[in-house]
Amino acid sequence: MQQYGILVTCWILLLVNNVIVTIAVDERSWIESYEIARSIVETMTIDEKVQLTISTNGPCTGNTAKTSRFPALCLNDGPMGVRGSKKTSVFTSGINAAASFDRELIYQRGVNIAQEFYDKGINVWLGPANDLLRNPRAGRNWEAFGEDPVLSGITTVETIKGAQSQGVIATVKHYTANNQETYRKHMSSNIDERTLHELYLWPFQRAVEAEVGAIMCGYNKVNDVYACENEELLTHDLREEMGFKGWVMSDWGATHSTAKAANAGLDMEMNLGRGNYYGDKLKTAVERGQVSLQTLNNMVERIVATFYKVGQDQNFPEVQVNTNIPVISGALLDPGVDVQRNHKEGIRKMGAASTILLRNRNNILPIRGDKLHERQIVVAGSDAGAGVLPPNSCPLNMCPDGSIAMGGGSGSAHYPYLITPLEGITERAKNEFIEVKAILQDTSLVSDVLTIVSTTVSAPDTCIVFGSAFAAEGIDRPFYGVDPQHLLIINHISNVCENTIVVIHSGAPIDLPFANHPNVKAIVWAGYPGQESGHALADILFGDINPSARLPFTIAKNYDDYPSDISLFEHEVSYKEKLLLGYRWFDAKGIDPLFEFGFGLSYTTFSYNDLQVQVLDKEHVEALISVRNIGQTSGAEVVQAYLSFPENAGEPPKVLRGFEKVFLEQDEEKIVSFQLLKTELSIWDTNTHTWIIPSPGQYTLHIGASSRDIRASAPFSL
Repeated sequence: MQQYGILVTCWILLLVNNVIVTIAVDERSWIESYEIARSIVETMTIDEKVQLTISTNGPCTGNTAKTSRFPALCLNDGPMGVRGSKKTSVFTSGINAAASFDRELIYQRGVNIAQEFYDKGINVWLGPANDLLRNPRAGRNWEAFGEDPVLSGITTVETIKGAQSQGVIATVKHYTANNQETYRKHMSSNIDERTLHELYLWPFQRAVEAEVGAIMCGYNKVNDVYACENEELLTHDLREEMGFKGWVMSDWGATHSTAKAANAGLDMEMNLGRGNYYGDKLKTAVERGQVSLQTLNNMVERIVATFYKVGQDQNFPEVQVNTNIPVISGALLDPGVDVQRNHKEGIRKMGAASTILLRNRNNILPIRGDKLHERQIVVAGSDAGAGVLPPNSCPLNMCPDGSIAMGGGSGSAHYPYLITPLEGITERAKNEFIEVKAILQDTSLVSDVLTIVSTTVSAPDTCIVFGSAFAAEGIDRPFYGVDPQHLLIINHISNVCENTIVVIHSGAPIDLPFANHPNVKAIVWAGYPGQESGHALADILFGDINPSARLPFTIAKNYDDYPSDISLFEHEVSYKEKLLLGYRWFDAKGIDPLFEFGFGLSYTTFSYNDLQVQVLDKEHVEALISVRNIGQTSGAEVVQAYLSFPENAGEPPKVLRGFEKVFLEQDEEKIVSFQLLKTELSIWDTNTHTWIIPSPGQYTLHIGASSRDIRASAPFSL
């Protein structure tokens, strides 16, 4: 393939014959990339052009046909790693990434995921997902980044930058307001203009600013028009307002028309195998004048330009994804390319960094042998150990069994192995000379528990009991809570063990009815942490790593405290809560959550002092605050900035506008800075259909450790 001009060089590691080789990949500006694309597209026949807009059969989740001037593209799931391929990694989930509140680790996670896609020869990573968490029962909450648009936006940006630095095209999905699985292919998310812009479009706007290469439109309708043929969303909002330069693809089977979709701004139809509406049908629509030739050229140019933007014309590997889908020759692709590198280290690190300590009465954690009378602990619950079936026994991870470290559906990946909590705890306990006893039957009666416990000592020093809430694509969870059998064992253990630690694996908020049980001394949320689950958890439980994660969502005391429900009978879903999503609703309605957004404990404590806010100009406010570690060990604090707008602005009581994770040694102090620019100071105005800074009026900046733990506030005016 002809080589074109070079602007910026990035160095990428390529695995060749099991040897890591460094290659240079040249990034280009959008302007230069489009110049190249136009020079190629103008030489294509109409048949070649339409073939680039439609899926075809091949080894990947999605495939496009090769033309004389442009190679075939391989598009592959998913958000937790390469789906349908062996010798790859299962990374931490999206919800875990958000819970870390750690920009550097989020970026590195994006790098590591993309390295495996690159080494497998996959052009397009079908991730990340950044759908906002509107209801805790939604089946795909675990794939994305939580309830707040700012947190989601920042996590999206760092993920995209990390991934595309490796020469792989990232795909943000599912555009937009794709917030439940029930009736997902038919329902309409009905949202007012302001809510749409301030909440559901916000993370996509940030993705565009990060120069994301592709965006996937969802199955659902938005205001009664399918997202993949919605001109308001695809052209006006995405391209004209946000300035998106890449291409829009449909979710698999989410295209419903030819001319309408093409004219609305859908560039590529994806489906299982051959698409239904583009390709030859698109050619016919062009010949009949239903779609202009210029529109078709624009569609193809966007696809080609994105390819050149990330430098995929330069030594990009051949496709080496092994799947059960045969290529045209009928042969299977090489399953032997191991692309895992040392990614298990990053997975373990992110797993620990995203494990949230919700309760720690009497400082029961961290576990140390010298704190236990008999140096014995009990580990209980099927979620602690291996399942009856080994990992990867069911397609798309849709048969949860044993410990849960990943959700189900297209967002899943293939486990190379799974370190269970029991394995991780047992391995680490040896260093403390602690004996571990296991009860892995959730249906164990109290008498059974007592029998097993009595084989250790008269009463165990500490019991760690596990519960999980499995979630998956295609179905919303039927209830708000851990799976029933897990609640049974949690109750039994907490009734007989005075020092009970409850560990929860879930991808969203869940009911914690045992939270106030006097014997439940600690509660840990571990999310869906991926293949290093047990190691990452043990790092936190034994204090090798100080917990620093924070809740990316609100955990309510009761399900009815949330403003929305999963619509089981209506295809028209009205977003009546408007701007009051998540913690904003709880603040506005004066409802006390069980655990608020942004909350998480540490093994040390931090003080906040001397908040200073300075208005530098009408579009720039600077805030400085001193944070000191006043505890007994080093640790990281997530310093959060919330903004209250003037009363007449019509905003929630306060909204997140930034956060900084700062690591501090014991007694160390650092100044944390926040820069509030036009983006952070603006609201959407439905009269002018633009972003405006409401003034005059008094704003208040709040700095705290969570949405409810505000340590300092300062007013200012613009």
